[in-house]
Amino acid sequence: MPELPEVETVRRGLAPVLEGAMIERVDLRRGDLRFPFPPKFRERIAGRRVTRLLRRAKYLIAELDSGEELVMHLGMSGSFRIAAEDPIGEPYYPRGRDPKHDHVIFHLKGGATVTYNDPRRFGFMLLLQRGERDKHPLFAHLGAEPLDPRFNAKKLGAALDGRKTPLKAALLDQTTIAGLGNIYVCEALHRAGLSPMRPAGELDSAKGGARALERLAGAIRDVLNEAVDAGGSSLRDHRQTDGSLGYFQHSFRVYDREGAACPTRGCKGTVERVTQGGRSTFYCPACQK
Repeated sequence: MPELPEVETVRRGLAPVLEGAMIERVDLRRGDLRFPFPPKFRERIAGRRVTRLLRRAKYLIAELDSGEELVMHLGMSGSFRIAAEDPIGEPYYPRGRDPKHDHVIFHLKGGATVTYNDPRRFGFMLLLQRGERDKHPLFAHLGAEPLDPRFNAKKLGAALDGRKTPLKAALLDQTTIAGLGNIYVCEALHRAGLSPMRPAGELDSAKGGARALERLAGAIRDVLNEAVDAGGSSLRDHRQTDGSLGYFQHSFRVYDREGAACPTRGCKGTVERVTQGGRSTFYCPACQK
């Protein structure tokens, strides 16, 4: 599933086209994705102008001049394509371009189109009244945004305080920090030199806990920003809005590198893989304590 950097990459690709644009009409190729579309979905969007395109955790949010918000989630394989026409007779379609998986097409004033393509149909779209989003079950319990300038070690420590769960599990909990997934938690913990098995609540109380929180908060920000700059990580499904791949996977220090030498300078350890909560965790037991 796309994580925060992949969704932020999509937002940045869509924003120049969608923000300020009027949606003249919407083509729906089916009645549902993961969930049914909201009642009168097309009618509520047609003729509306997108005033702003936001991201909250792994959700894209288009604010409409009607006072409603279009919330979009990419699911496992969802992607957007901007004004891209497939050549007639093309025998092969890269992921995100096969028209049989084009489920929603937004026709913008001026002729541009934004097409939502989703082979697995795990994504979804819904409409909310502006001002009600934070009360909605999808958003009500989300934690801090790690790319928000106000995110810091103090906020991270407060979110982890008293938590007995392993540090990795706590960071994957969306009520702790919104948008973090398996890849970037593994990478941030390695950069911070912290074991994924360490009890999360120890950081604030243990000796050196404050410094550890500073390292971890900084590592989370850095790894996410670097991933966004690289266009995200293309492991299976992710592509950018222009169809190009993300490249952050070439910068992984530990994720999916089991058996490789630890890249930390001076460390002679080897990257290992363990299973936590049904997910693979990659880390160096020599330098992550």
